[in-house]
Amino acid sequence: MQSGNTSWAAVLVCVCVLTAGSLGEAEENMEGTQTAAPKKHVRQSQSLSAGEEEFVQKRKQVVQESLSSLGINCTADSVPHIALLASGGGQRAAVALVGSLYQMKEEGLLDSLLYLGGVSGSTWSMASLYSDPRWSADLDGAVSRLSGPGVGLDEALAWLGERAEEEHFSLTDIWGLITAAGIMKQMDVRRLSDEAGRNVSNPYPVYCAIEKYCYSNGPIEGNWFEVTPHEAGFTELGLFIETSHLGSKFQAGELLEKKPEMDMIKLQGVLGCAVAHEETVRELIPPWLNVPGNVDDAADQYLRVYHTLVRLVALIRNNMEDPTALSELDNLQRTLRDKLNHNESALLESKSSEERKQVFQTWSLELLGAVETWSRGLEEGPFKKHVSWLTQRVLPLVVKWEWGTTRNFLYQHQDSVVPPCLQSAERFHLIDAGLLINVAYPSFLGDKRDIDLIIAPEYSAGNMFETLTLARDYAAKVNKTFPKIDDEILEDKDWPKDCYVLQGEQNEPTIVFMPLFNRNNCKDAEEVKQKMEEFSTFQLPFSQEKIQFLLETAKANMKNNKETILREIKKAAGRRQSKRNSSDSGL
Repeated sequence: MQSGNTSWAAVLVCVCVLTAGSLGEAEENMEGTQTAAPKKHVRQSQSLSAGEEEFVQKRKQVVQESLSSLGINCTADSVPHIALLASGGGQRAAVALVGSLYQMKEEGLLDSLLYLGGVSGSTWSMASLYSDPRWSADLDGAVSRLSGPGVGLDEALAWLGERAEEEHFSLTDIWGLITAAGIMKQMDVRRLSDEAGRNVSNPYPVYCAIEKYCYSNGPIEGNWFEVTPHEAGFTELGLFIETSHLGSKFQAGELLEKKPEMDMIKLQGVLGCAVAHEETVRELIPPWLNVPGNVDDAADQYLRVYHTLVRLVALIRNNMEDPTALSELDNLQRTLRDKLNHNESALLESKSSEERKQVFQTWSLELLGAVETWSRGLEEGPFKKHVSWLTQRVLPLVVKWEWGTTRNFLYQHQDSVVPPCLQSAERFHLIDAGLLINVAYPSFLGDKRDIDLIIAPEYSAGNMFETLTLARDYAAKVNKTFPKIDDEILEDKDWPKDCYVLQGEQNEPTIVFMPLFNRNNCKDAEEVKQKMEEFSTFQLPFSQEKIQFLLETAKANMKNNKETILREIKKAAGRRQSKRNSSDSGL
């Protein structure tokens, strides 16, 4: 379940918050006159919000016209519900999603989509794409932005300085800046709720996260969190607030204090921060430390400090051109690298658990001290000023290790459906949904969005079918349907085909599953593994050559499978019509 990638800083992580609600409706009193009912700021329902419902009905007209141009005829009330769900995978996913969508546009398929859902790295692209209200009509801008210049350090630090004055300033803000400025090359300060009144030229976006502590300690119903232009909330609990109320203060279901909604830069930090979870950092462990007995909570803290500092250096140097400054940054990178790679396994083996903890704490302080010493030794000037400000602001956050903190709109909410992990805390922490399932399946299963067909380009690393099996198991736990996965498919995990179809029956969605690296573009399992290592999730920003290669690979996958997708769209339209006929006949 890969998600966060390194670009402007790769393992600063994030997790943040999102929330939403709906307005109460007017009701008639006993005398027949109308009086305004009190506003209900927390909406409890398993149905679409009024805003999403209105958008979907209008978007169906676009889909109907698109299908007609493809030779697929359907009535206005039998338009199939088609969603593209892009996986996480850091910058690999962010770039590949743009390539997939670009080719769908070229093949005349893009306007068949009712929804676009994402987690982790794919949400970075989504956030950037939707900055253009008509992006689906012209994706050239999105492609060129991926290869364009980064954001100037002055502009980036000005934004970060404003965030540093806020109540819930955390590593999420830094990771959002790294993602937006370093990978997506765009400082987008709009709010997601700004899209609520847009036209329907683009599919409806659904961004996904999970709540950190419910993920670790609570029931599964308290895990999955979705954010749309209209509402944000817990998918399985059916509890939502208006997205414009993200981060506002709630108690017992009442809105006590309205706070500004986070912008898209911070939201990217919230959604794409897998390293915010302690276990993820172990994927980045050096070989000498990766032996039984050496890895524990104390080692995790040491690794978090190291990788955060490495990404901070990447953040600073991303747009640096001054040779002297670059040389100084090279010196710091070497210092940090030497400290981590100095093999101390023999020392650790001779220590007790408590002594090991003290050793790791000492090493962590040495890393922080090395950065402070290096910073003080710089020549006076703008570069030292930037570095000093960053180290003063960021190093305390590294020690604190806090991500995605936001006010909890379910705090003391009087409803038995709210689990204790949410009801008792004034704040919660939203982090990368890829830690649970690296595709946004939970938001698109069941009756709420009633999806007929899911197109799933898969950009994840690791077990190629893990997102499918995890989604299947999740669906079983929350009593939702999921198509059958044949055991034969799972045998292809190391060298997959370029496309699989999981055929839905009755109320199950059909899934067109499309691995990024496959038998069409890799000669064997070893080459698939090599490609995943070359484009690994946790690394410094991709070169222009890597970006172009990913774009072309994703485009080719979509082009090669156009006929399969068309066939399944036709089937989805037929199934939707059959459902409609059955409903009309009362069956």
